[in-house]
Amino acid sequence: KIKRHAPTQYNDIGEIYAALVLGTKDYVHKCGFKKVVVALSGGIDSSLVTTIAVDALGPQNVTAVSLPSKYSSQSSISDAKLLSSNLGINLQTIPINSSVDIFENILTPFLDDHEDDLTNQNVQSRIRGLIMMALSNNSGALVLTTGNKSEMAVGYATIYGDMAGGYAVIKDVPKTLVYKLASYKNSINRLIIPSSVLLKAPSAELKPNQKDQDYLPEYEVLDEILKEYIENDNSAEEISDKGFSLKLVEKIISMVDSSEYKRQQSAPGIKITSKNFGRDRRMPISNQFKVN
Repeated sequence: KIKRHAPTQYNDIGEIYAALVLGTKDYVHKCGFKKVVVALSGGIDSSLVTTIAVDALGPQNVTAVSLPSKYSSQSSISDAKLLSSNLGINLQTIPINSSVDIFENILTPFLDDHEDDLTNQNVQSRIRGLIMMALSNNSGALVLTTGNKSEMAVGYATIYGDMAGGYAVIKDVPKTLVYKLASYKNSINRLIIPSSVLLKAPSAELKPNQKDQDYLPEYEVLDEILKEYIENDNSAEEISDKGFSLKLVEKIISMVDSSEYKRQQSAPGIKITSKNFGRDRRMPISNQFKVN
């Protein structure tokens, strides 16, 4: 007689978390990999991806890499160490300050604007991407990227930097859902992801006192606008009628449309929402879309 087990009962967030774990496990194993490496900054996105990877593959198959710069906060560094300890995984720390200095010395004679802030930020991100890919080549482990759907939608990501890797675990997970998933994980076990990770203001930490909201609206607002535009196919006017500033809506739509070339170069990820980038939403890479 076959003994049948009752199906696991999940709430909506639990189902999404389980799907992310299963999707990661299947992709990694079916592509012939056994181990993964994750750049663990101490932020919410990389913390969630690392936690999902451990649930999918086991702690012995996940290596976290801390790549602090002079702009990395002490809390982010300590949060990465605490999460790694909670998960029982190896954490490698590779400071990038000296590498940044070398690249700045090499590039400065060839830069038109020596004080260009964006160039300096992207150099840091791409140094981290280079290090992660070198570790991957040397160990045979797959690099998991840590960008979420909100960032991918508006292009708040660096090609060959934080986008460098073989699989994007939360590529279709909006930022507000990232927080819910992290809270869910903490609720079903113990406090795996440090509470300080959930409470700190989101930041790429690529310059002093940087916050995501220096460039973007609050994620609660951004995610609602993105859902209306990407998943519900609403126009700027229709979205504005739902209580959002038309100027802000048009700005977000323009950011989404102009970032298609970045998304086309991103790693594949797990479909979670009703419409993901790529298969569900196919757009021409080169376009001259204008918001009316």
